[in-house]
Amino acid sequence: MYGLGDVRFFDRIAPLYDRVMPPADGEALAAGLAHATRPIDRLLDVGGGSGRAAAALTGPDITVVDASLGMLARAREHRGLSGVAGDAGRLPFRDGSVDAATIVDAFHHLPDQTAAIEEAARVLAPGGALVIREFDPTHPLGRALVASEHAIGMESRFRAPDDLAAAFADAGLDPRVVDRGFGYTVAGVRE
Repeated sequence: MYGLGDVRFFDRIAPLYDRVMPPADGEALAAGLAHATRPIDRLLDVGGGSGRAAAALTGPDITVVDASLGMLARAREHRGLSGVAGDAGRLPFRDGSVDAATIVDAFHHLPDQTAAIEEAARVLAPGGALVIREFDPTHPLGRALVASEHAIGMESRFRAPDDLAAAFADAGLDPRVVDRGFGYTVAGVRE
């Protein structure tokens, strides 16, 4: 129905998205970002859609990157955020140009998860952190989420925390699982 990336779905639901989704967990994101060994002045919210995660953060200059133009319009118009249309697997930013990147509740929708991690690692300055907040498919609620997304035609691919941490290490990031549960957080620091 939607396929990997699910962009058409998010373009359609953009006007309703913030009404039905709970706020992002700012404390979990801050705990992940605290692993950075450099000050965080510039942050990319990759797959950031309407800016829901960016709204939960304070301090850095945040740019939302998303493939859904409808969601980006929400981030710009309703939250006043800077937005860039882009693919998580080919970020339109220079090497080492940002201090941190987040992917919040969106990683499972990305068509090339390995490329997204590698691209985030590429654009991070040394000491910068990539923080991914996701849903654990091995948790009982995670299994229900996987089934429901597949039932509506999404080809979402969820990963368990330790698997995601291993993918961070493969991309040259120093990984750690920050918290576990239905929603979990993994942080990786670029050496």
